Formats: sequence, C-alpha cells, structure tokens
Amino acid sequence: MMKNENDILEETVRLCAALSRENKLSAMISILVEQCLDISKSELAGLYLYPENGNPKLVYKRGWYDLPVELLRRSELISFAEDCNETIVLLNRKKSPFSAVLLDAKMNSGIILPLKVPTQRLGYLVLNSDRDNFYSGDRFRFLESVSKYAGGLLNNTVLYNQLQEQLRKIETMERYQNNIFSSMSDFLITTNPDGSLNYYNEAAERKLGLSDASIGKKLDAIFRKRLTPKILKTIVSAEQNGNVILGIEGILKNPAENIDYSLNITPLKGKRGRHEGLTLLFKDQSAEKDMKNRMGVAIEERRLIKDMFSRYLSNDIINHLIECPELVRPGGSKKIATVFFADIRGYTAFSETKEPEVIIDILNEYFREAVEIVINYGGYIDKFIGDCIMAAWGVPLSNEHEDAMRAVKCAVEIQKLVASKERKFFTGQAKSLKIGIGMHSGPLVAGNLGSARRMDYSMIGDTVNLAARLEGVAGPNEIIITGTTKRMLDESFNLEKRRPVKVKGKKDPIEIFNVAV
Repeated sequence: MMKNENDILEETVRLCAALSRENKLSAMISILVEQCLDISKSELAGLYLYPENGNPKLVYKRGWYDLPVELLRRSELISFAEDCNETIVLLNRKKSPFSAVLLDAKMNSGIILPLKVPTQRLGYLVLNSDRDNFYSGDRFRFLESVSKYAGGLLNNTVLYNQLQEQLRKIETMERYQNNIFSSMSDFLITTNPDGSLNYYNEAAERKLGLSDASIGKKLDAIFRKRLTPKILKTIVSAEQNGNVILGIEGILKNPAENIDYSLNITPLKGKRGRHEGLTLLFKDQSAEKDMKNRMGVAIEERRLIKDMFSRYLSNDIINHLIECPELVRPGGSKKIATVFFADIRGYTAFSETKEPEVIIDILNEYFREAVEIVINYGGYIDKFIGDCIMAAWGVPLSNEHEDAMRAVKCAVEIQKLVASKERKFFTGQAKSLKIGIGMHSGPLVAGNLGSARRMDYSMIGDTVNLAARLEGVAGPNEIIITGTTKRMLDESFNLEKRRPVKVKGKKDPIEIFNVAV
C-alpha cells in the first residue's frame, strides 16, 4: 500500500484536506469511501450511518458486491462496537463472533471503523479484502487516523446543513410574519417587561397616532387621555399577574375620530415561562392566537440559531447573523479587516518521524487553546491550513483600529501561552515547536462565497495574500506586521522595526515590524 511512514502521513493529510474542503454531506461521504477503498486497495467499502432511531443504514458503497442495507444493532459485532467505540479488525475467516464484519462470502479480511464525536456515535466505515491478514500495519494506521478525523468533520457538516435549513425556515417565517403584521387591519401593540412600548404595526401607527418617538414610553403616558382609567389599570394588572384578558370593550378617543374597540391582552412568554411583556390587539380577536403562535415560533427559532452558532463564533458575530440573514446568502461585501496567519515552526521536520494519530493529537491540543483565544478577542476562524490557523478581525463586524488592536493582542497572548511553562500543548517530544505569526490590515471581500451546492464564509483579496506571505517571513516566537497595521495601533505595543522585505506579488519591498512579546 505505502512504502513508509511518510507515505502514510502524506496520504492521511491529503485525504483529510480533501474532506475539510467539503461542507456538503453527500460529497464528503463519497470522498471518504472512495479514497479509503482506493488507497487501502480494498475490494469493497460501505459507510453506515445511524438514523434518529434504529440500525445503522447503508448510505454509500463501493465495489462489485451487494452489501447489507443495514447493520443490526443486536448482532455481536455492532453490540461490541457500540460498547467499546474502537476499531475492530478480522484478519481471516476463522470462526469469530465478529465474522459479520465480512460483508460478502468471498471476503477474508475486514475492518470496521467507528465514526464518532465525544457525545455521539455517527456510524461505521467497513472495508473488506479477499486476502488474509490485510488490515494490519500501515493500512490500519492510515484508516484509523482518517476515521478519527472524519467523524468530527461529518458531525460539523451535519450541523452546518441543519443550520442552513433553519436559516431558510426563519427567513420564510420572518417574511410571512411581516406580511401578516403589515396587512392586519387590527391595531397591534407589544410592550417590554417594564410596561413601555416596544412595537406597533402600520394600522396602529395610522389609527393610534404612534411614531418612533413613542417607542420606550409607558402606555399610561401615551394613552392617559384616550383610554379610561379602568382599562389602564387592567393593563397594569395583566403586566403584574400575567393574565390573559379577552374582549374588553371601550371607546378610544382620537382627535379625528373616536374608535369603538374590543381589546385582547396577552402576556408574552419567553423560554421557561419568563415574562417578556404584553401583546395588545385592538378590535380583531380572531387573528390574535395565530399571531401569538407565529411570534413564539420565530423567537424560538432565533434562539436555536444562537445555540448552534455559539459553538464556533463570538457573540457579536452571532448577533449580527441573527439581525442580518443576508450574510448566509451567496455573495460578499467589502471590508477593512486585519488578517493573520499563525503557523507552527519546526512542524515539518517534527512530523516526518511521527505517527499520523500523534500529529493529529498534537495539532488538536494546540488548536483547542489557540482558537479559544482568537474567539475571546472577537476574531473569526476562517480555516485551518494544515498546521496553520487563518483568522480575521473586521468580518462581518468592522471597526478598523479596534480590529487591528484586538488582532495584535490576540497574537501576543498566543505567543505568551506558547512560551509559558504552564501550557498544556507542545509537551514531551513536541516541546521544541514554536509559532510564527504574520499579519496585515487592509481591504478585502468577505462573505458566504459559492452557490446553493456549496458555500464557504471566507475572505479574498490582496490583504489576505500579503498576510500569508508575512507568515512565511516570521520566525519562531515572532509576530510580523505591516506598516499599515502598525498605524492602527496605539502606543501600548513594543514594536521592532525590521528591514523591508520583498514578497511575491509585490513590486516594492514591504515595511514590516516585529511585535515584541
């Protein structure tokens, strides 16, 4: 299969990179099965995924053989696989409780690899060969490494697709809700928990004389001379007690004309029954229930988006996505942003002599802590390029000077953590690894780029290219920034001017500085 450990590592990295570039589940599954079969030179391969309930189902196969459409959870093979969550290998056809791993009578060796994340079993990748003792040594190490990495990617892809579907539903719901509110002939008002005006529809604006200046004012101040004291007391009582009050009759006094109304008062309930204000619907009782239900659905689904995004993005970006759903549509917008690339120094030489699973563990330990620092400083993780982190400040929320300050502070904290004796990564054989960071500020285009078949939120432009070039200039423990980034910083940083450097794609040398840690 592969001549040496370098071949194993190269194939592992290549396949993992190919999987990382996909965020469509069907394409990722195809790449995983096809490549694992081809590289391992197996005769058949099948990927089985768990549905919400029941046995793992066959979702993709390769080879000239008929495979079972599902793996029975009550079988000894799957029962043991679920208990141990480890790879199971059968090297020959001798009698074994795990003979079900051989999916065809002509097969003599088999391997079943769990695809999982810490909190969930996703399924299994099964490969067979007609040769004995086939899945040992380099084949085993390669398949084991890839399956561990693929489990996390498959889970992220499922979450991403679920998120896209939720966003589409919410956009449809918001359009429908706005159309309902705009077309209503009834006068709709909502209040905050303190009794102040929060929202009114177009009918309420026309008939009740409400305007932007009314927002935030107490209802008592707005309607004191237009509603009777009894009605105002009833509204206050509903705020305090959370009672539903229907069919209140009265006359609302307007300068132009008095309005004979029927008023329904309904409390707004948030998650876990928390009081969030009142809904007041004048005249039309029939639409009140439908409106209340749809508002509740929209609020709950917004919370669902926040819960799903909060694993990967800072709160500012999450809130911006909720308020601006156009950010998930194809296309991009121009921004002034600060981009940095952080690369591990000494990684190539170090990785040449290590097993793939060891390398993956080392990278994940480092990424886990570095990513948290980036997010804490308001950065956006664009992608992982092998052992390099690409991040940006200023997308989608832009504040040029503040973005540059946060980016540099983040880089300094990462370098301090790497230099700390208390760090929890780069230990043992990896203790000599260091980080080099390159950074530049300037214009770029950021957004969800692609089509309905595939979209990536990313950044493109000369600013990104130059930041990547400077990462190559930075030595171990260094943070190299351009003069453009320097001019956005205050005096709190200790900067060392370096000789201007020539970089690919630039006619003139680039002014650079090192940020002392």
